[in-house]
Amino acid sequence: MKWTKQELLKNPIQHIDITKFDTRGIIDSYREMAYSSRTLAKAADIFSMMLADKGCAVIVTLAGSLISAGLKKTLITLVENNMVDAIVSTGANIVDQDFFEGLGFQHYIAPGSPEAPPVDDMTLRNMMIDRIYDTYIDEDDLRACDDATKKVFDAFAPGAYSSREFIDAMGAYLVKNHPKNDSLVKACHQKRVPIFCPAFSDCSAGFGIVLHQVEKQEEGKPFVAFDSGADFRELTEIKFQSADTGLLMLGGGVPKNFAQDIVVAAELLVERRGGKARGDVTMHKYAVQLTVADSRDGALSGSTLREACSWGKVDVVNEQMVFGEISSLLPILASDAYHRKAWKGRKGFKFADMFEKGAGVPSFKDSASGKKKAASR
Repeated sequence: MKWTKQELLKNPIQHIDITKFDTRGIIDSYREMAYSSRTLAKAADIFSMMLADKGCAVIVTLAGSLISAGLKKTLITLVENNMVDAIVSTGANIVDQDFFEGLGFQHYIAPGSPEAPPVDDMTLRNMMIDRIYDTYIDEDDLRACDDATKKVFDAFAPGAYSSREFIDAMGAYLVKNHPKNDSLVKACHQKRVPIFCPAFSDCSAGFGIVLHQVEKQEEGKPFVAFDSGADFRELTEIKFQSADTGLLMLGGGVPKNFAQDIVVAAELLVERRGGKARGDVTMHKYAVQLTVADSRDGALSGSTLREACSWGKVDVVNEQMVFGEISSLLPILASDAYHRKAWKGRKGFKFADMFEKGAGVPSFKDSASGKKKAASR
């Protein structure tokens, strides 16, 4: 059978809605079972404990292709109900997948299975279709996403900015230009939940920044740049603002390490200021990780949370590793937390508001062009 591009891109991924089903009964049953069922039940209990602890800031980390898999609505629900206070993510989830869908584009269900695909990858390449396991993306749409990130970067005054500043501006861009589209980036902008992407160049934002910088260089003008040090400093400031913190880590990689490392960074700053680091900075009070990685190869993604305790990052009183695939596990855990309602009465920390807005940061509300007149940084 000879497929057309239109036929391959006709079945969009549907994002699961955790408010439409109640998994508390499943979690209650899992507590009396064994293996991953019991660890998931314990993880769900710890997540509800985080939410019930009103003075604890919840940091969620995202790694792997989660938005494209259908988890966007799940994450938006957590944000909108004050169950998330900060996010640390790979760039792909935030830009290539969520901002991408916020622009009105979609991910599609691939026919067949990855083990026996009806269309080979070279044919997909020639048709400008990108594949993530069993999902498809229109490469032409991704190019439009690259261009949209460039528009956001062009609106900044020259200087170096944290990824949080750029992503917040992306949220404002979506509010102004695509207000009806669901987006985690947009929801976080509106709820003042900061998003950090430590490896921000590793996504469509990277293509956008290359286009922006080369254009400015050719014009002999200064340009903007990503400041990963500012990301680390700002996320560490969140640790100072909230002594008690909890982690819900979806996958591993850079986001996992980045979120854990803020405890050590805070200790170093306390020591620099003459304090007693080990007594003045607490480890992450709660921690849950869902991952398919294990610890056999020594990689960080599968390193246990108990190992993180040896580094002074995670307390071992309320921590749980759950080994399993995230798109199947997160909806169960998140629906359980949503329906148990430990988050009721919880106020969001609105950490995004505590960062002073720089002079060169654009406001997409201020003019039709989306640019704000400001002095260069």
